[in-house]
Amino acid sequence: MDASHRRGGTLIAAVGTALGVAGPVMVLRGRSGRKEIRTELAAQKITFPERGLPSELATYAGRPVETGPEAHAYAELIKDNLARATGGRTYAEISAELHAAGGDDEKLAALRQTAFMGQSLRGSLLSAYQAWHLTTLVMGLGTLLTGAGAALMATAKTLSAETRRP
Repeated sequence: MDASHRRGGTLIAAVGTALGVAGPVMVLRGRSGRKEIRTELAAQKITFPERGLPSELATYAGRPVETGPEAHAYAELIKDNLARATGGRTYAEISAELHAAGGDDEKLAALRQTAFMGQSLRGSLLSAYQAWHLTTLVMGLGTLLTGAGAALMATAKTLSAETRRP
């Protein structure tokens, strides 16, 4: 084998090494992110009610919200509760009604506050759910990069062995 094959083998080994280092780092960062999400959600001490959940959420009854999927499920519960409390209207719609009424309707003002708080909490929970998905993606890509790095290192080793043959 000529020098170009040796350089190719060296380049493949370098890329394999880089991927072999980057992959585990990504897996560890993903796991660390997931742990942080769990810690932050647990600190909020949100627990599903024991009774009164819609049938699709019944499996969560009494459970604390500590994972991305649980955060998503609780966000759906908030969505349903807000729709009932506001008659399906959003914060923006209630605000418009309040302004149209001159801004001094106490019932609309209280309803607007309820909508604001519910939508804010729901948005935070959905952010945790999205972050959970990102940690899954990071860990998956890290695993893929680790495997690709190992395959490239094996290829480089094979090329190196072939270049030593007469």
